[in-house]
Amino acid sequence: MEAELLRYSAGTQDDESINTIFRAAHSIKGGSGTFGFDSIAGFTHVLETLLDQIREGQRELTNQHIDLLLQSIDCLRDMINRLSAGDDSVPDSAAQLKAAFEAILNDENELGPEPEALQAKQILEETSSLEQLADTQTLGWKVTFVPSEDILMTGNEPLFLIQELTELGDHEVELITEHIPQWQQLKPEYCYLRWVVKLYCDCTEQQINEVFEWVADECEIKIEKLQTKSEQSIPAKHPPLTSTQPQTAMQSVTQTTDSNEQIEQTKPVVNKPAKSKQADANSIRVGIDKVDSLINMVGELVITQAMLSQLFESEMTSQTLSRMKEGLAQLEHNTRDLQESVMRIRMLPISFVFSRFPRLVRDTGQKLGKKIELVLQGESTELDKTVMEKISDPLVHLVRNAIDHGLELPEQRLAAGKPETGKVTLNSYHQGGNVVIEIIDDGKGLDPVKIKNKAIANGLISASDELSEEQVNLLIFEAGFSTAEAVSDLSGRGVGMDVVKSNIQALNGTVDVESEVGKGTTFRIRLPLTLAILDGQLVRIGQHIYIIPLVNIIESLQIDPKGVSRIGGEYDVLHLRGEYVPIVCLADVFLHKADAQSLTEGLLVVVEVDGGKVGIFVDDLLAQQQVVIKSLEANYNKVEGISGATILGDGTVSLIIDIISLVRMAGVKSMATANLVSTDVNAEGV
Repeated sequence: MEAELLRYSAGTQDDESINTIFRAAHSIKGGSGTFGFDSIAGFTHVLETLLDQIREGQRELTNQHIDLLLQSIDCLRDMINRLSAGDDSVPDSAAQLKAAFEAILNDENELGPEPEALQAKQILEETSSLEQLADTQTLGWKVTFVPSEDILMTGNEPLFLIQELTELGDHEVELITEHIPQWQQLKPEYCYLRWVVKLYCDCTEQQINEVFEWVADECEIKIEKLQTKSEQSIPAKHPPLTSTQPQTAMQSVTQTTDSNEQIEQTKPVVNKPAKSKQADANSIRVGIDKVDSLINMVGELVITQAMLSQLFESEMTSQTLSRMKEGLAQLEHNTRDLQESVMRIRMLPISFVFSRFPRLVRDTGQKLGKKIELVLQGESTELDKTVMEKISDPLVHLVRNAIDHGLELPEQRLAAGKPETGKVTLNSYHQGGNVVIEIIDDGKGLDPVKIKNKAIANGLISASDELSEEQVNLLIFEAGFSTAEAVSDLSGRGVGMDVVKSNIQALNGTVDVESEVGKGTTFRIRLPLTLAILDGQLVRIGQHIYIIPLVNIIESLQIDPKGVSRIGGEYDVLHLRGEYVPIVCLADVFLHKADAQSLTEGLLVVVEVDGGKVGIFVDDLLAQQQVVIKSLEANYNKVEGISGATILGDGTVSLIIDIISLVRMAGVKSMATANLVSTDVNAEGV
């Protein structure tokens, strides 16, 4: 419902959208009634009535209707979530929204045609109806319902359908029992009943078909018109099919009935679910192709294991040893394939996150008085479920920031020669072993002068610091930084962008920003595909082995002592191709005894941090390999400078370095000021 309403409000208006919205509301109402959720069914009935009038052309779908319907979707979500938690209370908003819909329904001319046109239309419709009545004398419909014998086995209850059918108006119900077999041939899970329902009302044939749309493939439906020439006069009104005694189609088999006997049934007893919403959050839907691939990999693994077991039991010869090496190589290949297959199971398309933004953009735009077009690209890009869940909130903040700070008001955009409708683009794609997510707007862009002045006023930098435009833009991620002129519930308190950055860094990701004044801004987030497996570089410090994530490494090199300078007596920097790279000695930070006694004896691993570079000095570089990450915090305690641990092939435990935390421990300043070192170096005359 929400997706179609947003499409409709965006200008893609067609009759099929209205029909889809109506069918969704009808399904919610029918499903709620089936399970006895009267509050949801009653609430949705009012929505369905309005949508039916719109679908029949009696009303136009206006922005007022769309706003109310979207609010109703939020209310329905709240009601369903409450029921999932075992709470059958109804939110206050439900009564308010229901009253608003009833007020619209009671106003016949509300947002409809002009009175003269409406009157003329009513006269034409009444004339046409009278002519049709005089010609055919149609009183209603005769519906013959023949369910398939196995309909109960598919979870459908025919009597619920009959009950909904009789709610359309006055009716007669005839139960056909002649197809019930003898007791010896009767199968208790089968349905042998048939129904004939005569409806004496002005409902349409389409309304009747909609009652059976869930089971259209599991039954035979025959709909005929009732006419006075062949039918008796209209009977007295029949009450709806309700009763205080529960009854199902199977129980009806044991009862006798004549053609005028009314079928009785009641709402099913509802047992509140014991599970909470957390059960859904901890589950994942997996495509059958991924499961098949996993089964195939396990089969290959079993075959290889059986072959190796057989070789171990045989006499050890050079030929056996050669075959064993081949088997171990095959085992390694199978294990890698199995690992990749298992990881694919955790992968979900990022559309699961992107789908929440059309509604968010619409609501935020209306609140701020801005016209916004949202463009979604790369929705099929897959990402680990854990990463996806944790990136959702940072994305929300960046999109809101783009709308609030980036996009101008319509009149401002027109004055600047832009279309009055601003554009926000969410794009996602794979790049190497990472997923890149871009948030792009065509707004006014970041003002570097304003940002720098604010940073100076907040004491983040000094007036004498010389920063590139890229470094100035990165200042918006500093804690407490905000250029908002007014505080709102969306932004302006200086809390948010630093949290966005820290949350992304906690996922071993990075975020950078590109902006052009008057053209727009692009936030680019790089994330690992998964948090369970890491491509790492093994490094050695004395007798200790650590792992540096490959995603952070730019290059590794031997240090030329001529390019090393000491800054303010705090740390060394290396002049590397026009940049000054601070050097962090890993042995000093972790208090280890290193083999390398000078900078010329070891190696420097240059990593990217906060848009700048830092060199990590180590004794030696070892292999590169994929490692399975184990949470140190969950199994031990949080250790500063360490993001996790893994077990190497020889059984030893190796710690994974948290680059951001390591740089902070070493006392190196923000990388936004890393290239300012050249000014200090020249000042000291080095």
